[in-house]
Amino acid sequence: MGPAELLRDFVNTYDVESDADRLTSPAELTAWLRERGLIGDGDRAADDDLALAIRLREGLRAVLRRGHGGAGRDTARDTADEPAGAAAGDTAQEPGGDPAGDATDAPTEGTAGNAQNAAEDAGDAVRDAADLDAVLAALPVRVSLATGAPTLEPIRSGAAAGLARIAGMIPAAYAEGTWSRLKVCAESTCQWAFIDSSKNRSRAWCSMRVCGNRTKTRAYRARRRAQGTPRPS
Repeated sequence: MGPAELLRDFVNTYDVESDADRLTSPAELTAWLRERGLIGDGDRAADDDLALAIRLREGLRAVLRRGHGGAGRDTARDTADEPAGAAAGDTAQEPGGDPAGDATDAPTEGTAGNAQNAAEDAGDAVRDAADLDAVLAALPVRVSLATGAPTLEPIRSGAAAGLARIAGMIPAAYAEGTWSRLKVCAESTCQWAFIDSSKNRSRAWCSMRVCGNRTKTRAYRARRRAQGTPRPS
């Protein structure tokens, strides 16, 4: 499993849509880390480790949601003027999987309020990055240049070291060029992490057919209500 895949799976330990969390106790965190070889057989997570894990996970989710061109904003104003149908050749995307096609599915920008939206996105992105930096600062890691490129390495054992190894996947993903492909679904009710395998790295939703259409249809209906246009029968 590569760095991006591990980060994706860690973020997806919480399913926003179903409100299902795989890390609700120190024991569950211990099992998850051990199954991935991130801690030893004798290591056990404590309550503090669980709290740090949740902060790390949600910090990653926030940064990934806003970190790639602001595509994570779930706003009606940034989507196309008509609801998107399932285009010919569109391939459904299962959560956590990769698309079969390379179709561009990023939301298109509207004209009104774009400058203000961009400024809001930039401010949110800075705050999200600062929040994640604070989590990383709480982890027992050090920067190492032993391999020639900067890496994050744990400086003690235990569950905290397992979380430090997850954090170490961030520079590793940068180094192999997969960080920019690691994203969180732009649909706010989903926020499922996925790896964008499209050629132009433009995907915004884990599933164009499901989450993309859901976002665009909601935006379309909101605009029609705002314009006082009756819904078609």
